[in-house]
Amino acid sequence: MTRKTTKLNPHGIDKLPDNKPVVYRIQTEGGRNNYIGIAKRGRVRERVREHLAHGADPIPGAKVQIEQMSSIEAARQKEARTVARSKPPYNKRGK
Repeated sequence: MTRKTTKLNPHGIDKLPDNKPVVYRIQTEGGRNNYIGIAKRGRVRERVREHLAHGADPIPGAKVQIEQMSSIEAARQKEARTVARSKPPYNKRGK
């Protein structure tokens, strides 16, 4: 599937494709995952925007990487595998 990485700011988020479900990673400048999440088709930009400093669920980071998936179920499965493997500090257990 398609991957894209951009800066974690309003201008960078506006460049993200919104036409398929995604698994997104909020990363540090060095590329470490701080948070991994999913967003439904049509809600990608809105969901990532919630993680900006003044958003509903702020997560520190320098960039965001998305990977488009064929379905929301495929995105959920990929998110679960990736969180289990990399254990990002801002993913809460049991959420």
